[in-house]
Amino acid sequence: MDIWNYLMQGFSVALSLENLIIAMIGCLIGTIVGMLPGLGPINGVAILLPLAYSIGLEPASALILLATVYLGCEYGGRISSILLGIPGDAAAIMTTLDGYPLAKSGEAGKALCISAISSFIGSFIAIVGIILFAPLLAKWSLSFGPAEYFALIVFALATLGSMMAEKPIRSFMAALIGLFLTTIGIDGNSGVYRFTFENPHLFDGIPFVILVIGLFSISEILLILENTHSGSVVIKKTGKLLISLKEFFYCFWVIIRSGITGFFVGVLPGAGATIASAISYMNEKKLAGKKGRFGEGDLKGIAAPEAANNASACGSFIPMLTLGLPGSGTTAVMIGALSLYNINPGPTMFNEQPDIVWGIIASLLIANILLLILNIPLIGVFVRILSIPTWILAPIIAVISVIGIYSINSTSFDIFLILIIGIVGYVLRKLAFPMAPLILGFVLGELLEVNLRRALSISGGDFSILWQGYIAQVLLVIAVLIIIVPLVYKYYKKSQG
Repeated sequence: MDIWNYLMQGFSVALSLENLIIAMIGCLIGTIVGMLPGLGPINGVAILLPLAYSIGLEPASALILLATVYLGCEYGGRISSILLGIPGDAAAIMTTLDGYPLAKSGEAGKALCISAISSFIGSFIAIVGIILFAPLLAKWSLSFGPAEYFALIVFALATLGSMMAEKPIRSFMAALIGLFLTTIGIDGNSGVYRFTFENPHLFDGIPFVILVIGLFSISEILLILENTHSGSVVIKKTGKLLISLKEFFYCFWVIIRSGITGFFVGVLPGAGATIASAISYMNEKKLAGKKGRFGEGDLKGIAAPEAANNASACGSFIPMLTLGLPGSGTTAVMIGALSLYNINPGPTMFNEQPDIVWGIIASLLIANILLLILNIPLIGVFVRILSIPTWILAPIIAVISVIGIYSINSTSFDIFLILIIGIVGYVLRKLAFPMAPLILGFVLGELLEVNLRRALSISGGDFSILWQGYIAQVLLVIAVLIIIVPLVYKYYKKSQG
């Protein structure tokens, strides 16, 4: 049976009345969960996993529910990023850099519209890629070992400076702070307690949700209270709700490039949407050069990360379905769902469970269409959040943040921790330190350490393993060039001047 027939078989599963209703419910739940700061797709899928199993859903239906929730969360994550400046999850950090400035300048409607369209096109590119290239790309991703992942993360960190070209030193220092924060907790290899101050609440390190809520939500509340007066409105008018054709074509090739980039990054097991969105944003900022307004409210600064993170989310299904490896944290949870049904993901799954595999692929395409239909008409509802007065909005953000944090571990320590982090974040923002490099340094730091240690364990401590493979060599060379070329160019311009 060829790919077309398999796909038609998948649509026959996904378009059944029960699964179509499940997909619609998953899209709606995912959008709502995604727009709540700090929850994100992993939490959304993890919460629904036991529910889907306990109500007796068939394996295909359960996986369709979780897959559509995942995609819905990627769509919804942009809403709080744009309207409140608080990323729904790590992958939405880059969207905040230009989405929130656009909202503050009265163009929230356009920002939400271009993000929805970019998400749709990015997901569509990835779904087509899954259908056409899954076996080939799965084989290619096997060539990535710990050394290659280490090089990929070094490449991502090397490009951090380009995010805030006018503040490269502060960006670098912020990334180092993020890297340092990943060292807090018990060392997984040696069992040594690192920077825990004998506090049992820090033994597992600082959870990402607590860090992001503290740095973005609490510090934003402090800035809101500082910069507004009683009864005033945080954001100006919302502007028109749809973008023009000119604005769409202004972003079109950015969306295409970022969608392709996001898909290829998503295929790599464990890389995830965070790396995809960061790389795409940085690449587009470099291509735009001085003509771009990245960080000030450029539509391309929304289109690039949104297309990339949705493409990466879809692409992450390839290693899950073909290799049994998680392409992201969320697909790692979904592998757990397969184990509940005694299904082993991997190459044999395509032959033994084609209904499930192609049903999931078809449901991704259907969910993508449903999410576009759902999100565009609701832009007017979303932007009404901006008309809420400061004296109402700030407490709402605070309450949502505190409830969300407390519900994770039910400890008052977490609340004190986000307050401390929020105050530190407020001070850093007042000193003009960008928060995105700090968060990305935190997200990538653990991956960097884990893959470095794995590589050195394989080589018996020989550091040359880090640049032996051709993939690692290419990535490291590019990383070095990213750092050196701008410095050389700057020196050349000065010597010519």
